Amino acid sequence: MTLCDVGNTNATFFENGKITKIRIENFKYFRSDEKIYFISVNDEVTKRLQNSPRFVNLEPYFELDTIYKGLGIDRVASCYAVKNGLIIDAGSAITMDVMMNSMHLGGAIMPGISHILKTYEAISPRLKISLNSQIDLDALPQKTTDAVSYGIIKPILLLIENMANGSKIYFTGGDGEFLSRFFATSIYDRILVFRGMQKLIEQKKDILC
Repeated sequence: MTLCDVGNTNATFFENGKITKIRIENFKYFRSDEKIYFISVNDEVTKRLQNSPRFVNLEPYFELDTIYKGLGIDRVASCYAVKNGLIIDAGSAITMDVMMNSMHLGGAIMPGISHILKTYEAISPRLKISLNSQIDLDALPQKTTDAVSYGIIKPILLLIENMANGSKIYFTGGDGEFLSRFFATSIYDRILVFRGMQKLIEQKKDILC
């Protein structure tokens, strides 16, 4: 079974436990003889794939208990995989979603670490730095490079801690593994979105398979 998560930058495939990526500008040349189950936040690609019999859009089949308006299908899929806990997808943006008894209670969105760094750079060339991932967050910074790293990491962690409220935290996304190190009750799951897709397909296999 091949699964595909289509974003605005890459199309990410999951098959037999392996993840591969294709740049979205090259994805239009992709061909397959097998059925591919996909979700997509890219409207242009979604429209094109709707006419392909090899691609099955899973979005219409998801039924997530939520009153949230405009929840992206990638967030829906990740939430679908978790019954209880806080889900953090740390990529270009950092999304945070709270699940309780399979109900989505709400969430938050903030810029991802790479975008926050670019914001500092736009303020002043002197603030163009690389993130210090080893910074001591229990001590006040004593140089500008550490002050910027502190100012980025600390607020993210405090918001996550507040939203988790003692519950288990599930991290995914490019910066998910890094952020997960700060929490004892955390799980880093690179394929969380695909787990949600797999769960849906298993539940609706009479329709989808």
